[in-house]
Amino acid sequence: MLVKTPYRVAGLALASCLALTACMSSGAGGDSAEDGDGPIKIGISLPLTGDFSEPGKGVQRGYEAWADYVNENGGLLGRDVELTILDDQSNADRVAADYEKLINQDGVDLVFGPFSTRLVVPAAQVAQDYGFLFVEPAGAAEEVFTQGFDNLFYAAPAIADDHYDYLADAIEALPEAQRPKTAAYAAMDDPFAMGTAYGLKSRLEEMGVETVVDEVYPPNTTDFGSIAAKIADSNADVVVGGTQYQDAVNMIVALQQLDYQPKMAAFSTAPTNPEFPEAIGSKTEGILSPTGYTPEADYPTNQEFVEYYTERNGTPPAEDEANAWTTGQVVAAAVEAVECASPDPECQSQLIDWLRENEVETVVGPLTWDEQGRPEGAHLIQQYVDGKIRIVLPEEAAEAELILEKPAW
Repeated sequence: MLVKTPYRVAGLALASCLALTACMSSGAGGDSAEDGDGPIKIGISLPLTGDFSEPGKGVQRGYEAWADYVNENGGLLGRDVELTILDDQSNADRVAADYEKLINQDGVDLVFGPFSTRLVVPAAQVAQDYGFLFVEPAGAAEEVFTQGFDNLFYAAPAIADDHYDYLADAIEALPEAQRPKTAAYAAMDDPFAMGTAYGLKSRLEEMGVETVVDEVYPPNTTDFGSIAAKIADSNADVVVGGTQYQDAVNMIVALQQLDYQPKMAAFSTAPTNPEFPEAIGSKTEGILSPTGYTPEADYPTNQEFVEYYTERNGTPPAEDEANAWTTGQVVAAAVEAVECASPDPECQSQLIDWLRENEVETVVGPLTWDEQGRPEGAHLIQQYVDGKIRIVLPEEAAEAELILEKPAW
C-alpha cells in the first residue's frame, strides 16, 4: 500500500511554523535550500496492516497533521513538505525493503521512523547504511540503543524500561505494610512491551514483591483464557500487562470474566487509546498506564498542536499522534538550524551532529539525547479516575490523586 500525500503552502505566517516546529537558527551553516526548489520529500514506512496497525494508523495521523500544519504555515526552508508513506504490514523484512526503496528509488530527502521496536531496528539499520538522520516515534526498547546506531533519536521522553519509574517510586514510598506482596506479569513477545513490564518487575522485585506469574505470549495471540486463568488462580495483588492495544483489551476482558480483582492493574499503551473504555466495557476505574504525552500539558507548542489536531481530526491527539508530531518537530528543528534538507551525506551528518548538541522544544516537553539516542526524560503515569484518564504521577504534574487500591471492574 502506498499513500503519497502532496501538501501545498497556504501562505500563513512563517513565524507560527517556527514556533510550533521548534525551528531554531544556530548559524551552523550547511547547504541552504532555495525557495521554490520543489518539495522536501520525506519517506516513511508504517504498519498500517498487521499486528501493529492500530497504533501505526495513529502515527500516520500524527505525521500527516504535522505536514499539513507546516505547509499551512510556510513549509520548511520556504518549501512544501511531501510525505510518501508505505505500508510495511508489521513485517520487519518489509520495513527494511521499504526504506531501501524510499532512499534509492523514490529519492526522498529525509526519513521518519516507523512504529514498534521490531520495525525500528531494521529501518534504522538501512538509514544508518545510507548515512540518513533517523528520528523515530515508537522504538523505546533498550535493544534499539545498543545496536551501535549513531544516527538515531527517539522522539519521546523516556525508553521502555523506565516508563513505570514514577509508579515504582510511589509504591516504594509506601509503608511496607501497604505495599503489594505479589505480582503477575503477562507481556507480548515484543521488545517494547516486555521492556515496560519488566522494567516495573525489576523495581518491584527489588522491593520484595514476589513474582507469582510471568507469561510471554506471541504478538498474534487472541485467546487469553489460559493466561488469565493463571493470573486469576494466583490472586496476585498486582497485574502488569506488557501490551500494545488489542492484546490488552482481550486480556482484560478474560480477567473480568474470571472475576479476578487485583488491587492494582497496569497496562502499557492500550489505556491511552480513545477506544479503550468502550472495548473493555467501560470498566476502567483505577487502571494505570505510563504515557509520554497528555493534551493538557503546558509545554509551549502543545496547546496549538491540540487545537489544530482536534479541529482537523475531530478528536484530541493521543500519544501515538503526539510522538509522530514530535518526530516532525525534532527533524524540523535540525533542518532549520543547519539550513539543509537533502540526502547529501554532508547535510545528513550536519543534521545528526546538531541534534547531538542541542535541546528541542516539543509537545512532549524539551528533549535531549545521550550518545545512543536515548531521551533523557521520564514518562508520566496516567490512571482512570472517575471515568476519565488523568495524570496521577509525579505529584507536581498530577491532575488527580493516585488510587492505591483499584475498584472492582
